[in-house]
Amino acid sequence: MNDVVTVETENVDEFLGTTTRPRWRRWAKYWIPAVIVLALLVIILATRNQGKPEYITEPVAQHALDITVTATGNLRPTNQVQVGSEVSGRIDRVLVDVNDRVARGQVLAQINTDVIEDQIRQGQANLNAARASVAQAGATLGVDSAQLARLQEVYRLSGGKVPSKTELEAAQANVKRDRAQVASAQANVAASQAQLSSSMTNRDRAVIRSPVSGVVLARQVEPGQTVAASFSTPTLFVLAEDLSSMQLRVNVDEADVGQVHPGQRAGFTVDAYPGRAFPASVERIDLASTNTASTAASGTNQAASGQTNSVVNYEARLTVANPDGLLRPGMTATATIATEKTTPSLLVPNGALRFNPEDAAKPQQGGGLQVEAGLRQEEQKATIGVGSRQQVYVLKADGTPEKIEVVAGLSDGRLTAVSSSKLKKGMKVITGVKAKAKK
Repeated sequence: MNDVVTVETENVDEFLGTTTRPRWRRWAKYWIPAVIVLALLVIILATRNQGKPEYITEPVAQHALDITVTATGNLRPTNQVQVGSEVSGRIDRVLVDVNDRVARGQVLAQINTDVIEDQIRQGQANLNAARASVAQAGATLGVDSAQLARLQEVYRLSGGKVPSKTELEAAQANVKRDRAQVASAQANVAASQAQLSSSMTNRDRAVIRSPVSGVVLARQVEPGQTVAASFSTPTLFVLAEDLSSMQLRVNVDEADVGQVHPGQRAGFTVDAYPGRAFPASVERIDLASTNTASTAASGTNQAASGQTNSVVNYEARLTVANPDGLLRPGMTATATIATEKTTPSLLVPNGALRFNPEDAAKPQQGGGLQVEAGLRQEEQKATIGVGSRQQVYVLKADGTPEKIEVVAGLSDGRLTAVSSSKLKKGMKVITGVKAKAKK
């Protein structure tokens, strides 16, 4: 019976040209108002939060803080020697090259000694002539001394009658003159010996030998080149005594020099081995700044022009072990010197100590991607006095900031150790606000 009614109904609808309404249209009177209400809520919430700033936060950490000082400099050999020549002449041979290992006393180069050999022969001849002059003067002294003795004996036997007083005085004067000639000839012998010794020394110095055992860093001479040592000693080779132990010289800023002391541990990196840290230790730090010598040399000109160097650095020397030979002289290094270490403490970013809600309420400029967090900006690296009372703001559950008083401790330039009865580990401190995009 029901099947008959359904068929009749479908036939009637088909006859009348009507179709059944879809289900979503039948429920439209319910879901359309719901969508409108939901859109209104979204608009209201967006409008309500439009004037509320969006904060940048960072959780409070708790661990020990390493206080460090960063400085840059260059690696150098512990003992670097510049080998030069004290004599002039043509280079006949060069026996070593760069990177060669040499021993103490090893021959590095040979200067032509033809002129020096002639000087040696001339000096030997002068010495022989001076010795002959000594012998000649000695013989004359002997003859005159014997003549004086005979005259004195005759004078004694004759009772002073003969010879005459004048003849006796002349004989005595001859003996004195002969003795002076002997002394002069002996002095000429000493001078000739010294001149000969100087020529022989120059011949020895024409052979350039290594004063230390080490490595040749630089070679600045070639065979056939003429060396002129008239006014200054020319540098022929640069040697490093031992590269297994080196030194790192860095420039420490005057603001950090009070924290650096001999014996402190340090580490450094070089561009040749990125990501690898090499150990070092502070050997000494200079009392005078690096620009003291230059200021003294050009102080008159600076005083006249009124210009002074405002950058003041102090050179620190760090000892470096290089057993593997990876480090080379001249490499640029960035050293981190550990000056102090705190006990486990609450740590907050320095940006949180500088944050002020009044500044956050001011209109922000820039696009939506710009962040006024301050952690990566140089002006946010605040130097907080140890023991000073500061304030930080933590973000509450409702999104509003809450002020908490803290006592500042040591700082590494980014994080500062603080103490507070209200601040706890894990709390989110506000470091800045996001800038809103311009419309």
